[in-house]
Amino acid sequence: MVEWPILSTVTFLPLVGAFMILLIRDDSASARRNIRSVALFTTVFVFLLSLVIWLGFDNSQSGFQMVEKLAWLDSGISYKMGVDGISMLFVILTTFLMPLCILASWEAIDKRVKEYMIAFLILETLMIGVFCALDLVLFYVFFEAGLIPMFIIIGVWGGKRRVYASFKFFLYTLLGSVLMLLAIMAMFWQAGTTDIPTLLTHDFPVSMQSWLWIAFFASFAVKMPMWPVHTWLPDAHVEAPTAGSVILAGILLKMGGYGFLRFSLPMFPVASMDFQPFIFVLSVVAIIYTSLVALMQEDMKKLIAYSSVAHMGYVTMGIFAMNQEGIQGSIFQMLSHGLVSGALFLCVGVVYDRLHTREIAAYGGLVNNMPKYAVVFLIFTMANVGLPGTSGFVGEFLTLLGVFRVNTWVALFATTGVILSAAYALWLYRKVIFGALSKESLKSMLDLSTREKVIIYPLVVLVIFFGVYPAPVFDATAASVQALVNNLSVSVEAAQAAAAH
Repeated sequence: MVEWPILSTVTFLPLVGAFMILLIRDDSASARRNIRSVALFTTVFVFLLSLVIWLGFDNSQSGFQMVEKLAWLDSGISYKMGVDGISMLFVILTTFLMPLCILASWEAIDKRVKEYMIAFLILETLMIGVFCALDLVLFYVFFEAGLIPMFIIIGVWGGKRRVYASFKFFLYTLLGSVLMLLAIMAMFWQAGTTDIPTLLTHDFPVSMQSWLWIAFFASFAVKMPMWPVHTWLPDAHVEAPTAGSVILAGILLKMGGYGFLRFSLPMFPVASMDFQPFIFVLSVVAIIYTSLVALMQEDMKKLIAYSSVAHMGYVTMGIFAMNQEGIQGSIFQMLSHGLVSGALFLCVGVVYDRLHTREIAAYGGLVNNMPKYAVVFLIFTMANVGLPGTSGFVGEFLTLLGVFRVNTWVALFATTGVILSAAYALWLYRKVIFGALSKESLKSMLDLSTREKVIIYPLVVLVIFFGVYPAPVFDATAASVQALVNNLSVSVEAAQAAAAH
């Protein structure tokens, strides 16, 4: 395993697929079919390769594994890749969702298919790079570059207000990240390196930690997105094509949470402790406020987008509980949310492809002629609510347990989000699925096609499997999370002791 640079292979293989698609010249129907096939084959192959990472991963170690290093820029900035228990699962989530996105775009995208598939493959490389990078500069390059293909996907293949939505997405995310770049420079001057494993053990002065923490927070809070910088997300989701929404909800939102776990907590532990109440307040507001906003939506995608902001509130809360349950729960919640919200957007895409509207009022009574769709949609709705037996329950329960140990009131307010999520999710389900099949436009709608089953059934299996048996995820993350929690408590105690003197 050590001899073969598997992480770089998995990261950059999609670019090979993109290059092969670039070589396909004409725009005939057969050429478009070839382009889709190349994209699908590439993403499936990358997914299978990423499973090799999991097979070769040693759960008992907390450090980075499969590390690759090359000299890159001067002054100690290197190309360095590696995974630990936290990042490995996100790599696999990314490579798993990509083939499903290509399949979801199979018929929905018929204009500029070549450019679309190339944009998706480039995006896959950049997303995997974010989770594997072990150098701050390399991380920043991947983190920022991922904006460009997503900006193009929303702006070219999106809905009516796609240009507005794509610019809003781009500007919000870029503004936050400029501060992070300044912080990276400051860290380089202070520590003399941008090597992430070295920085994790570097003791930043307490006076400096707060400023660095705020700079990183500006970038990750927009990416999550946390309230009140969440307003770009509903617009981006509504305008993005179905596959774009899946990637946005499934992977891009997770980069903020991953950033908190990788940088904010271990590198600035004292500042993280100081800002804990601030994060709790923002998280609780996000959970309650965006759940109430979701109840008022008339567009299916907008409702699911607001529900995503609410669910990310549990994640930030769990991360900043800074204990084993909270952090394990937040990682599980991110992975579960990647599957569940991605699946919900795919379910919206199924009916949108048939009727070309996402207005909730345009539907009703689909259980009569789409029974398989009704069952699948129900499973994902229940997982979104956090029903025991689905993956949604495990993450929410653990994050609330972790927060309860720190602050009972925060946990109490956050739990109201579970009730509110049941309200908007079940309301949406009742409006779309139940009732009499009275609208003429709905009577001819067919149930799930074979292609749609191939996309959605694996997600059903995983959501129920991880709901009943979450151990594979916890086994992979346990050692890394334990090390993170131990280092946090040591750093905070040392700072408190120094302050006492």
